[in-house]
Amino acid sequence: MALFEQMRANVGKLLRGIDRYNPENLATLERYVETQAKENAYDLEANLAVLKLYQFNPAFFQTGVTAQILLKALTNLPHTDFTLCKCMIDQAHVSSGGEFRGEPHPNPWGILGFRRFSGFNGGDTSTLPFSPKFSLDLPKMQQEERPIRQILYLGELLETCHFQSFWQALYENMELLEGITGFEDSVRK
Repeated sequence: MALFEQMRANVGKLLRGIDRYNPENLATLERYVETQAKENAYDLEANLAVLKLYQFNPAFFQTGVTAQILLKALTNLPHTDFTLCKCMIDQAHVSSGGEFRGEPHPNPWGILGFRRFSGFNGGDTSTLPFSPKFSLDLPKMQQEERPIRQILYLGELLETCHFQSFWQALYENMELLEGITGFEDSVRK
């Protein structure tokens, strides 16, 4: 935790000045996000600054860092941090690609890599949320952005109180939590 506190002080100074949105500071802020994930700490202001820099400089966008920011924001529900973060992500990184040749995709969740949820008791629960399932036939861009869409889906499950579906979807995709310390305990609080 000492490393986090030291970085928090340095980043705090960086965020107070005009350098807040200097793209040269993005590497420092991204390391700070990774430190938050490793040390089970959280700094919304710094995370929002990273997302704002990604808005200003789309070429610097990092899916992994954005995923960590979203996961950390999920741990702070029911506060609005998750909504703030997801609203700052360019739609190009979260769109499902739901339209092909002008026609709606027949299964908009399928393009996201999700399958229908079959329920916990074997009953017909086709109206319940979907649970993630990967498919390898997505174009490269969509495969790279898949973690963001999956985290947005997990957030939707939590925000709509589909807790069992959330935990099942999370356990099927534990690789999303690589590098995130204490996520499950933080979500339960």
